[in-house]
Amino acid sequence: MRTPPAILKFYLRLGIVMNTRTGNTNCLWKRDFVLLIFTGLMVLLIYSLTTEKIRTERILVSKLQEKPVLCPVAISEESITPLKNTKHYLVSAFMDQRVKGFDIRIIGIFKRDSINPLHCSFCCGGVCNKTSPATILPHSDHFGFPYTATDVLCQIPKNCDPSSVTVLTQPSSNASDHVFIPIRNKKEEIRFNFTVCISSLFGDYNNVLQFAQTLEMYKLLGVNRVVIYNTSCGPELERLLQSYRQEGFVEMVPWPIDRFLNPSRGWLFSKHGGDLHYFGQIVTLNECMYRSMERSRYVLLNDIDEIIMPYKHENLVSLMNSLEPQHSNVGEFLIENHIFPKKHFEPSGRFHLPQWEKVPGINILEHIYREDPERGVYHPHKMIVKPKLIEQTSVHEVLRKFGERYKVPLEVCRIIHVCVSMRGYLKLEELNEDKRLWDFQEKLIPNVDKALKRAGLLPAEQQN
Repeated sequence: MRTPPAILKFYLRLGIVMNTRTGNTNCLWKRDFVLLIFTGLMVLLIYSLTTEKIRTERILVSKLQEKPVLCPVAISEESITPLKNTKHYLVSAFMDQRVKGFDIRIIGIFKRDSINPLHCSFCCGGVCNKTSPATILPHSDHFGFPYTATDVLCQIPKNCDPSSVTVLTQPSSNASDHVFIPIRNKKEEIRFNFTVCISSLFGDYNNVLQFAQTLEMYKLLGVNRVVIYNTSCGPELERLLQSYRQEGFVEMVPWPIDRFLNPSRGWLFSKHGGDLHYFGQIVTLNECMYRSMERSRYVLLNDIDEIIMPYKHENLVSLMNSLEPQHSNVGEFLIENHIFPKKHFEPSGRFHLPQWEKVPGINILEHIYREDPERGVYHPHKMIVKPKLIEQTSVHEVLRKFGERYKVPLEVCRIIHVCVSMRGYLKLEELNEDKRLWDFQEKLIPNVDKALKRAGLLPAEQQN
């Protein structure tokens, strides 16, 4: 660095002073010498700092001249977001670094015959012009429907701490013209032992009594959170759901899939038609699993009318505490489905309670006769999973996982499923009597009454 003229003049003056100070003034000129040296160093330091500041400001101005797209951009608050310039939809995005080379997993709904190369675009600390190539993983269980659940995997660019992401058809596309979705699971902590994922409610489903009994039964079994994807339901069930939501036990996720596609009411395209399997059941199950991945140790994947019931343990906590030490590498615990036909009633009428007569729905305590599955044909299971060991799931089994699979013995745990008979030709005497639900009736009945009263669903005389 060249010495500034002001400092040269300072040293010249210093030499003159030194040459003119003699004799008895020796101590004074030494003191002045020290002061002048100190002053000179300070001047030099200030000059250096000023020069560095000017250089830094020039660098910042140069970077600003690159004209990045500044956040905030449009951030979707919807559960389904159309992807611009495609026939696809984005649902949600999660931090997921379990697959080498990737950081983000986007859950989406893609049209199978229109999948082309895509690029992830990130909003990084206020700047939204950073992209990376996307890897697209359609789920194999689509049952012939045109649309399927699809994962989009992305790598976060260097020097980027993203808050949201979208997908582009071209990396050069203007990101500000697209809608971004927030990235979840960045700072979650385990809060729950068990979460139940209930895939979409639709139509005029209004089975209020069975629903209340099922939720209260899950509370007794140790479940902490129930996540429900709601397209539509009956008015009484809507009141009950809102009551549980206000309590904090139920998490309601709006699922307006019928605004975007023609969702099927069945599971097979060749038989039921439509755009997407069963109102997007596989999409919602996967979304719920990832939503729960960082906050819940276990996730139960089952239908609204099914209860995963331990038969040798008081609750799900003790069940898993028993299974876990023997099967620490297992991520998928298969539980066999057992149907209790709703046409057969317990003959004594012990649990035909007067306060429930005007509540719409099935009283599961009245149905104690269980069918044996037909072993010669495929029989479905539902699952308890450790979400951190699961990558993709279908309805009855996991598709991609990092852990192992274990089929839980029937005498240990099975599903109580009160519904239409699968083997309607069986006579009553050919069914098995199973009163497992009665073991909980002392707590279950008053808890159901409280839930129905809280929602205003019991007659006035009962509420009084």
